Amino acid sequence: MSRHGKVLVAMSGGIDSTVTALMLHEQGYEVVGITMKTWDYASAGSSKKETGCCNLDSFNDARAAAVQHGFPHFVLDIRDEFGDFVINNFVDEYLAGRTPNPCVLCNTHIKWRALLKRADAMDCAFIATGHYGQIRELNGRYVISKGVDELKDQSYVLWGLQQDVLARTLLPLGQYRKTEIRQMAHDFGYPELAKKAESYEICFVPDNDYRGFLKRRVSGLEEKVSGGNFVLKDGTIVGQHKGYPFYTIGQRKGLDIALGRPVYVTSIIPETNTVVLGEEDDLQRSEMRVAGINLVKYDHIPEGLEVVTKIRYKDKGALSNLYHGDNGQVHVRFYEQVKGIAPGQSAVFYEGDDVIGGGIIQRL
Repeated sequence: MSRHGKVLVAMSGGIDSTVTALMLHEQGYEVVGITMKTWDYASAGSSKKETGCCNLDSFNDARAAAVQHGFPHFVLDIRDEFGDFVINNFVDEYLAGRTPNPCVLCNTHIKWRALLKRADAMDCAFIATGHYGQIRELNGRYVISKGVDELKDQSYVLWGLQQDVLARTLLPLGQYRKTEIRQMAHDFGYPELAKKAESYEICFVPDNDYRGFLKRRVSGLEEKVSGGNFVLKDGTIVGQHKGYPFYTIGQRKGLDIALGRPVYVTSIIPETNTVVLGEEDDLQRSEMRVAGINLVKYDHIPEGLEVVTKIRYKDKGALSNLYHGDNGQVHVRFYEQVKGIAPGQSAVFYEGDDVIGGGIIQRL
């Protein structure tokens, strides 16, 4: 009889999810392992061997750990759910001149919901993943906070999880540092897993070559968008680019243009296939609009609330105030200018280590 209840654990075959499952099993939970197949490269027209969380070796590693420790394991094919939503959104966002974060979208709308659906079917009270973050109950709400290991903290990509999901989610790694997790893997009898390198690729984009992925995904894209203008902020045309979807805000390298000084992509205008270039200072902004808000710590945001706002995963964050905008948007005003705000990316609001909420940065 389980001491803590039945939990469905997402197992990719990597060190973090494997240790998560074994840790919960050791603590007395009735563990069921599940590996989600989200993507295969063959459907993208790529010859690259599958890597990361979507290859047969990873599936086998996850299953072997489950069998060895005496709990069941299943493979769940969610390629249709994943592709229709995450990949189509990824493509659409680049075609709209924005820079998407597919991991946030997948966590929010696909992985957690898919896990909960199967958890219900298997009478599992909880779901668990190997993310580095923490969840606690506070004043009747479930709050996400940073993991103990700030270098590995993944609270930024979890801002979209809603209260009903958080109420049933376990994140046991949030209380540990990565070095401790590696030692645990070794102690559980997996020395090779303890030394396994981590993959930072987007699971469906080989070598993180999103430009190549877009070209394969959208027939004739390169021909449709090539030959647009590079312009300066005053409208002066200084050259031609390879197509606006192939550039991102803040990009300096790979522009293939020589102006005698470093220049950066400061704006993308898809309607006219225009890429605006400027100096590094032109990337500085003091405010932004954020839509698609999901609140975590509070059920509403007090006008002018002071927070630290992160505009990308590895951003250290900047002190700011939040104000209510039109159509449910939030208007963020920074105390000091911040560099490289990219529409399509996530903005996540923190109060200390706690996630207040987040949303998607809009075009300025």
